[in-house]
Amino acid sequence: MSALPAAYEVKAFNTAVASQNKIHDDAVARRFGFRGGLVPGVEVYAYMAHMPVAHWGRAWLENGEAECRFYKPVYDGAIARVTATEADGSLSLAVDSHGERCASGQASLPAEPQPAPPIDALPAAAPPAERPPASDASLEPGRALGIAPWTADHAMLSTYLDEIRETDPIYRRDGLVHPGQILRLANQALLQNVVLGPWIHVGSKVRNHAAAHLGDELTLRSKITSNGISKGHAIVEFDAIVVGNGSKCIAELTHTAIWRPRQVAEVAEKNRDRALT
Repeated sequence: MSALPAAYEVKAFNTAVASQNKIHDDAVARRFGFRGGLVPGVEVYAYMAHMPVAHWGRAWLENGEAECRFYKPVYDGAIARVTATEADGSLSLAVDSHGERCASGQASLPAEPQPAPPIDALPAAAPPAERPPASDASLEPGRALGIAPWTADHAMLSTYLDEIRETDPIYRRDGLVHPGQILRLANQALLQNVVLGPWIHVGSKVRNHAAAHLGDELTLRSKITSNGISKGHAIVEFDAIVVGNGSKCIAELTHTAIWRPRQVAEVAEKNRDRALT
């Protein structure tokens, strides 16, 4: 284990300008009161993940845990400053940008590896041929969200590491999938199963059980655990298991997202009121 890592600064890059999720589009994001398109939360998590890997090395990729929560946007071209402080053997993580606390989290490496769940602990599913609109019904608790199998190659990894400005050589040297790419699969569980409007990833919990290698076929098994309203936002949460080559648990995830921001609901309500008058 190395000394506590120094502050890590990243010039943020919006990897999702062309995404179906228009919260990453400058014009749409400004209508929601933001200064521009949001850098995806999974990429902010990727910035944060640099710290536990710098501290514990590959062991964290194989057995470490983390959680992250996003409060304020990180914008394209802005400097995101990631810091870590140690308490009781864990790292408290923070991301600051443009003078604001944008995200916080924790990372730890248990003294004893936690047992991985059986891969059938969560249901398998395939994405539908035609995605229904996101709704209380299509995102009801108990529903399984699956993804098309995904495999990273050297070119894909290299592009991703360049985009997130990752400086740790472990991924290229050892041919390892980055933890940010693992968490991206949880976003795909939403994107491949329902048609979403602008939506926002607000937090995740991760428990790693094995490092994923280039060439591994990764799939995801998941189940929605809740879907409700908080402060006007419709929020969905689901548990997931990332599976490598059909047999190995790579990571357990809990993913939380605002699938319908209150601004969208307010506009829809105003439109209904107009239609009735």
